[in-house]
Amino acid sequence: MTESSEPKPDLPAAGDFASNLGKPIKLADLQLNGVSAEAARGGETIKVWTRLCLTTDDRLFHRIVESLSAHIEYRSAQAGHPVSLTRPGFILLVVHPDNTGDLWLDAAAVSIKALVKRPMAAGTVIFDTDIADVTALSFPLVEIGKEDRVLCIFREGWRFALFCDFNPDGDLSIENMERDLGTLHRRLKYRDFYDAIADANVFGRLIEAGWFPFVEILSKEFRELVSHCEAGFELDEVEAKLLRTFDVQRVESMFARWMLKPHFAGKEKLLRSALNNFASGDAVAVLKIVLTEIEGILRDAYRNLHGKGAKLGKLLEFAVESAEQKAGHPDTLLFPAAFAHYLKSHTFAQFDPAARTGKASSRHAVGHGEADAESYTQVRALQAFLTLDQLAFYT
Repeated sequence: MTESSEPKPDLPAAGDFASNLGKPIKLADLQLNGVSAEAARGGETIKVWTRLCLTTDDRLFHRIVESLSAHIEYRSAQAGHPVSLTRPGFILLVVHPDNTGDLWLDAAAVSIKALVKRPMAAGTVIFDTDIADVTALSFPLVEIGKEDRVLCIFREGWRFALFCDFNPDGDLSIENMERDLGTLHRRLKYRDFYDAIADANVFGRLIEAGWFPFVEILSKEFRELVSHCEAGFELDEVEAKLLRTFDVQRVESMFARWMLKPHFAGKEKLLRSALNNFASGDAVAVLKIVLTEIEGILRDAYRNLHGKGAKLGKLLEFAVESAEQKAGHPDTLLFPAAFAHYLKSHTFAQFDPAARTGKASSRHAVGHGEADAESYTQVRALQAFLTLDQLAFYT
């Protein structure tokens, strides 16, 4: 078969894959400068909010949205474009210094900035299971100036979010706006994860069983664990199902991710041995290696940044801070504060040698030879891998 001599079309350049779906509605005389933060009588001084990030879970959400939408609908009707803002899923209003504005109703291109679990080439389809975190949301093809005011209302599932920055200083931070929009999107889309962590009973049972919203299982798999905990069911069945999904290919994908980190790469021989033992079903060897190496990996990462080592407590603080800095916000799908609790109460849990309470999930019990032999299971070995993998995203 010979190759065609016809010229090949040029590949599309970056940015050519997306465009706005329509044009904005042009509005005038938009009197949007703030939202009253408290009740007052005529002539009294009140506090005014000029910047808000709210969801339908917030008490004042509906009152504020109804007030803002009434003004926008009125100005739209005056401009000859009567609209109902209860129908669009994405509303963006950009108000210029002269009080004119551009109203985009499900028409502006939307981009999210996401931390992904695996390497991605341009044009690759991304699934929910590929996303480790969402850190920003933006409108790449909408012109927004430093002196503009911005209002955005959008829907995700059965919840809504409101962002507004009325920019009283005339110095709009686009970066902060995109970060906060990303936070709102994350809170709406993954609300069930946040609820699970906030529920002391559910989260306590997850930790007791050794589970956490690890990045690698942060989708349908973690949701199944949560639903079983909420229902009070035993986890044996769902754990066995989850364990079966971690075949050689999936574990090797995690390993490749680790080797991109200098403080992991130095442990390649040890971690490779752990992976081989996991594949052969030797949970004892996996746990003996991984649990004793986690602290060393954290210490290497800390030393690379600070030029010196540190004790365990400081290393755990360092892991949390690294995750927050990486995401740009503590309220992230990496759940750094909750993970610190998980590490302290599970991975580095203390034990009573006299009462022989040590389990193979605890680095201290394993390191001192005090873990119950029956607790060395493949599920515990998988949890150790997932803990290590979580740290790869943090540091």
